[in-house]
Amino acid sequence: MPEFRKDPIVDRWVIIATERAKRPVYGSSGEVSDPRECPFCAGNEAMTPPEVLVFRDEGDLPSLGKWTVRVVPNKYPAVVPDGRGIQIVDELYAAQDGIGAHEVIIESPSHVTDMALLGDKQIAAILRVYVERIADLRGDPRLRYVLIYKNQGFEAGATLEHVHSQLVALPMIPNRVLEEIGAAKNYYESKGRCLLCDVIRKESDGRERFVIENDRFIVICPFAPRFPYETWILPKKHASSFERDSQPDNTDLARILRETLRRLSRLGNPPFNYVFHSNPLDQDENDYYHWHIEVLPKLIQVGGFEWGSGFYLNTVTPEQSARLLREASP
Repeated sequence: MPEFRKDPIVDRWVIIATERAKRPVYGSSGEVSDPRECPFCAGNEAMTPPEVLVFRDEGDLPSLGKWTVRVVPNKYPAVVPDGRGIQIVDELYAAQDGIGAHEVIIESPSHVTDMALLGDKQIAAILRVYVERIADLRGDPRLRYVLIYKNQGFEAGATLEHVHSQLVALPMIPNRVLEEIGAAKNYYESKGRCLLCDVIRKESDGRERFVIENDRFIVICPFAPRFPYETWILPKKHASSFERDSQPDNTDLARILRETLRRLSRLGNPPFNYVFHSNPLDQDENDYYHWHIEVLPKLIQVGGFEWGSGFYLNTVTPEQSARLLREASP
């Protein structure tokens, strides 16, 4: 059973999950030498736990074995759905069972290794899967937050090269999200406006850190990025929750996410992570928090200074990053 433990020095939860040490790593770069051995490829469904959700093209019967996107429990989970919910608290330490959900979204039945190579329709299907899983997990009163994230590339934390993303549902709100919510609330109380709505207006006017946009979304390089070519995808219209802001086809978001990744690929195809930051499950829509996607390329190493200080050292200005991404036409 995984376990949450709280560090009393910085008031931060960590997860002790010893089963994750058993994860296989296919080669030094996360590669599978033979796709027939890949557990995420179509035809190898027996190599994963039973699916919790599957999308098929219209007319495809389950008996045909065809699918578009599959969601399966992680075989080596950071948290698990079953547990006693036991809490241990004394005057110094707090711990509790690692209850939650940890799922893998297999993004293609074919052995594709770069999400930027998927079509808009396929990415839209992936986004619909995210929405459906969040909606389902919202029904569990034990859970407070769902984090959707992607690791592409061995250096970004991927242990399999086949395109996939992950979802972790937690009984507490992560500190990183709490920091964002706190800053958003403080700004709203001071200005009476949403912080990220103001960021969108400023970047739309100045265009120094602007990358691309469509009718519903804008992509910018944030003013104080942690990494070279860090980009944020933001809905132009204020909304607190990704899943509640979603549209049936998700076409606009699929297109701009794909174009962002294709432009990044043109700049050397670096490993990257993306994370969805959205409203906690137990909070209503509000005027201060603005959901968004953060795309984080892995082009520099995080070293002792960063770990010891909490500062990030970035070697490329966001203005340079935005200009190069604008010029990297997909």
